[in-house]
Amino acid sequence: MKYDKWNIYPHRQTAAESLVRSGIPPLAALVLCARGCETPEAAAAFLQHDTSLLHDPFLMKDMDRAVARVRQAIDQGEVICVYGDYDVDGITSTCLLTSFLAEEGAQVLPYVPNRLTEGYSLNPAALEQLRQQGVSLIITVDCGITNVEETTWAKDLGIDVVITDHHECKEILPDAVAVVNPHRPDCPYPFDMLAGVGVAFKLALALTPPERRLQTMAAYCDLAAIGTVADVMELRSENRAIVSLGLERLNTHCRPGLEALIQEAGQANKPLTAGSISFSLAPRINAAGRMGCPELAVRLLLTGDELQAGIYAKQLCALNRDRQAVELAIFETCQDYLTRNPQAAQGAIVLAGTNWHQGVVGIVASRLAERYQVPAFMICLEDGCGKGSCRSWGQFNLFQALEQCSDLLEGFGGHDLAAGFTISEDQIPAFRTKMSRLAARWRGEHPSDSALTVDVLLPDTSLITEQNVQSLSILEPHGAGNPSPIFALEDVTVAGFSRVGGGRHTRLQLRKGGALFDGIFFSTTPEDAQLSLGGKLDVAFTLQINDFRGHRTVQLQLTDCKPSHSVAVLNQQLYRRYRAGSPLSRLELEQLIPERRDFVAVWRYLTSIASDGLLQDSPTRLSQKIAHLSGRREDLSRTMVCLEVFRERGLIELRGSPETITITIHKTDHKVDLEASEILIRLRRQKTDRSGG
Repeated sequence: MKYDKWNIYPHRQTAAESLVRSGIPPLAALVLCARGCETPEAAAAFLQHDTSLLHDPFLMKDMDRAVARVRQAIDQGEVICVYGDYDVDGITSTCLLTSFLAEEGAQVLPYVPNRLTEGYSLNPAALEQLRQQGVSLIITVDCGITNVEETTWAKDLGIDVVITDHHECKEILPDAVAVVNPHRPDCPYPFDMLAGVGVAFKLALALTPPERRLQTMAAYCDLAAIGTVADVMELRSENRAIVSLGLERLNTHCRPGLEALIQEAGQANKPLTAGSISFSLAPRINAAGRMGCPELAVRLLLTGDELQAGIYAKQLCALNRDRQAVELAIFETCQDYLTRNPQAAQGAIVLAGTNWHQGVVGIVASRLAERYQVPAFMICLEDGCGKGSCRSWGQFNLFQALEQCSDLLEGFGGHDLAAGFTISEDQIPAFRTKMSRLAARWRGEHPSDSALTVDVLLPDTSLITEQNVQSLSILEPHGAGNPSPIFALEDVTVAGFSRVGGGRHTRLQLRKGGALFDGIFFSTTPEDAQLSLGGKLDVAFTLQINDFRGHRTVQLQLTDCKPSHSVAVLNQQLYRRYRAGSPLSRLELEQLIPERRDFVAVWRYLTSIASDGLLQDSPTRLSQKIAHLSGRREDLSRTMVCLEVFRERGLIELRGSPETITITIHKTDHKVDLEASEILIRLRRQKTDRSGG
């Protein structure tokens, strides 16, 4: 179970039937109702994604000044540099504006700094290099809003700067010719959730005469869509329109670089979706920046030569495989350590290592945060100095937490969910202690943060048809603010399972009633999911069509699973009956009586987690954690009997309620014979009596 709990929207059958009568397919209607669109009018507004959602670019503060300076540079033949960032948003921004300006007749060159040697945004060495190349105007894309000193430096070199960005502004803005950013406090633009590429797209539209803007939209919406999805912008209002237009373009007319990348990524002859961008195209483009070769992705997106595009795409995919190998090696090292030291995954994960690749540790932090459901901090060490990347879990605000640890840091920056920092190696232990306490306190104050939102609990499988699943496409594009809908089924039988993807993923066959479905659970092993043949599960999943050699079937892509509600309830009822002294059958006693390995698993967990001798948790959550650590199925009744035996034999103090128990571990320097437990003796005697002697 990856999430502490599932939040399931109430079923609104009457409202859903009203949407179906208006022409909306049944599964999509249920999802729309779950998301607050209970009338045909509300649903139509939610589903809108055409160009009418796009605002006038000149509503953005300083857009007029930016257009005037860029137009002057084009007319006078100045050399313009489009200066971007090394992530997907920055690279697509750079290529979009570079390509557009070249089409407008400008002398323009792209520049994306090297992540590993230059770092983020404008830097003095790059400015000097660009001056020597004759650049007199720099247009930043997806960066620049905090480059106050660097903008002044450029001015001293005789280079004007137009800043386009979408990151949060500080109190002092750079002294640039224009600062175009919808996050400016004085910017009246009605939509502030544009990606960096969205702002660059708006500049291109502003530079285009109104009668030609539809042509500009069509020519560059593909790059705008990729950058918007990759930067996890909320897909509503303008972003929904940009991504919808871009996907339509990608599915009908691709620029050579993207067509080659789609082919090399194995996505040819498939309808491209926002998910295709997120999980297939974006990681490959991102690999260039992460591995210190951003110029490769820029060349891919700018080339008009199909043969050259194919070469670049192969190189980029090879680079991505290198990135995956480096990332996996670091992730496995960290996971091995956390398996042996589970207390290091409490509160927050703070790990440091030498020879770690700075470009991939952010992804590793993200994977660790998701797996262990805590914020993760990865620190690359070199010569006593650490460069860290961190990712949040459960809306824990990283920026505020780093602020509270600022006395231990050399510097930090970023957002609430992703950030970076520098730290001296000797400060890491104190940082780990303080950050873990902050995260643990947050978790205590926000116990529902680790919750999965389920749109629709399906009463049966009758709606899971190929036609209904295909019709869910009307809800696209999916992404932040409009995630892929999650469905759930209860009391599903595991009919089969196997490892795939080198053992990292699990393929399943799931049976409900008379229906049998294929399922896939990525980044989860059968042990993680506590699977057993014939076992009963509640499953949460997204729905997709799997097309294998022309054979189309519905597939359940699992998001989470847990012992079926009915099984869990029976387990809890068994323990309550035992506590009440009710007569139990032989089979019930067999289920209740712990084996030696149960005692070992519980004790190992207690001693590894309760480093200060004290542990507080809910019985259900505690039994789930012990099961996950030991690789066994979760069993609350056996876990609680183990704890009662430990208490009887003087190993722990146990107190609390059905919601929360507190365990205090007693130190002892002698062996304790659990077999002498009166509880065990009594339960085994009852089992023998039920067996007839």
